[in-house]
Amino acid sequence: MPLPDRWLSSLLIRYHGRMVLIDCGEGTQIPLKMIKWGFKTIDAILFTHYHADHIAGLPGLLLTIGNSGREEPLTLMGPPGIKKVVEGVTVISPELPYELRLIELSDLERAEACISNLDIKSIPVDHSLPCLSYCIELKRRSKFDVERAKKLGVPINYWNSLQKGLTIALEGKTVSPEMVLGEIRRGIKVSYCTDTRPTEDLVKFIKDSDLFICEGMYGNEDNLCKAVQKKHMMFSEAGLLAKQGRAKELWLTHYSPSLTKPEEYLEAVKIIFTNTIAGRDLLTTTMKYVD
Repeated sequence: MPLPDRWLSSLLIRYHGRMVLIDCGEGTQIPLKMIKWGFKTIDAILFTHYHADHIAGLPGLLLTIGNSGREEPLTLMGPPGIKKVVEGVTVISPELPYELRLIELSDLERAEACISNLDIKSIPVDHSLPCLSYCIELKRRSKFDVERAKKLGVPINYWNSLQKGLTIALEGKTVSPEMVLGEIRRGIKVSYCTDTRPTEDLVKFIKDSDLFICEGMYGNEDNLCKAVQKKHMMFSEAGLLAKQGRAKELWLTHYSPSLTKPEEYLEAVKIIFTNTIAGRDLLTTTMKYVD
């Protein structure tokens, strides 16, 4: 539940001015308003599952997006049942100036989509109802090999087209991007996982994430039985996932309402995974390609 000094878990990703939101619990609009990134350019909202603390803020947000002047279609994506859920919650926000495009993702196998040039992948996880974890990747173009282009006699005015992946015809021969591009360079990967028990599939799914955002429902190991029963995760289990998946950084989130001082349990997690941060409202980072 939202607390006086802590809102519900959600993640907002911005790339070239376009945005993707993951989860939209009660009160999500307030921190979104505080961060001052606007609402109009939210192109997609992804749902991990349909418990109220992850979706109850949707009707109000849809109206606010409409009032921001958006007219382009908005994509809503989540596990099976999304049509029924959206129909239910939009009873109180029936008139929107844009189309809602619904994408139902499998709760049995991995799925993929592309929104605003971001590659979105999902995987089913272990919760009390169908639930997904997401990873969002920003792919990076291969580096253009000037020397190879010169050897092939490709004029400079064609270089940009080749770098964008286009094949060109040149004096009776065809030049494809693969002929002038180097090895694929590493992009940026962010993984988001909440409301689940740890699984082996998750380790592979989050592998090499630049940022891994993971639920830490409980910090005190005495609550392990409760975490297993309710299909949630301990701080220590999130840390172990980050370590096994070779993530670069871990942000903990989705705390139990009874966990009022998560930072008190942080040092124990850092023994498992050093680069761990206790998530808080408006925690923000800027991620860039690594050469």
